[in-house]
Amino acid sequence: MVKIFIDPGHGGTDPGAVGNGLLEKNLNLKIARKISQMLVNEYEGVSVRMSRTGDQTVSLSERTNNANSWNADFYLSIHINAGGGTGFESYVYTTVPTRTKNLQKVIHEEVLKQVDFRNRGMKQANFHVLRETKMDALLTENGFIDRSKDANLLKNDTFLEKIARGHVNGLVKAFQLKKKQTPLPPSDGEAPQWYKVQIGAFRIKKNAEALAERAKKAGFDVFIVKE
Repeated sequence: MVKIFIDPGHGGTDPGAVGNGLLEKNLNLKIARKISQMLVNEYEGVSVRMSRTGDQTVSLSERTNNANSWNADFYLSIHINAGGGTGFESYVYTTVPTRTKNLQKVIHEEVLKQVDFRNRGMKQANFHVLRETKMDALLTENGFIDRSKDANLLKNDTFLEKIARGHVNGLVKAFQLKKKQTPLPPSDGEAPQWYKVQIGAFRIKKNAEALAERAKKAGFDVFIVKE
C-alpha cells in the first residue's frame, strides 16, 4: 500500500496569496481534493490523507507531524504562486537523495503535459514542509494568482482538473500504481464529499491529546484541529 499525504497549503485564517478575485487557500483545496478523488477512485494499492479537508487553520508543524506519524510514503504540498510571474514550478528540499529528485522530475513533467503553463523549472528550497517531513516531499506552485493570464485559467474548473490529473499521472508513474478494474464513478465533476465525525472539543490541549491517543489505539485515524 502506497501512502500519499496531500497538503493543500494555507487555509482558515491564512488565505495564502490573493489576486484577481481568487484566494490561494481555496484553489489549493480544490486541486488537492481532485487529486485525492482520482487516486482513491481510479487506482488500487493507494491510501490518501489530507492535511485539511475544509477551510481549516492547520499549522505547518501539524501538517508535517501528521504525515510523519502516519508514516506516509510521499508528501505532496499544493500551492498557487504570486509575485508577478507566470507558470508552473516545483520544489524539493535543498539536500535530497537522487530518488527524490527523480520523483520531482516525473511529477513535474506530467503536470506540464496537462496544462498550458510556462515551465519555471525544478527547484530546491528550505521550506518547512520539505525540511521536516521524513518521507520524500514535493511542493508545487501551480500558476500565479496575481497574473491575469494564469488567474483566468485557475478560475476554470476543467483547468483545475487538468492540474490534478497531471499530479496524479506523475504519482501513478512514480509509484507504479495500477488502475482499478472497475473505477468508482466521479461525483459529476464535483470535489469529493467529506464526512467528518467529531468526538470531542476541549479548551485544554492535553485533554484533546489524551482522547486522540485513545482513539488511535482503537484504530481510528485522528487529527487535532485548532478552531
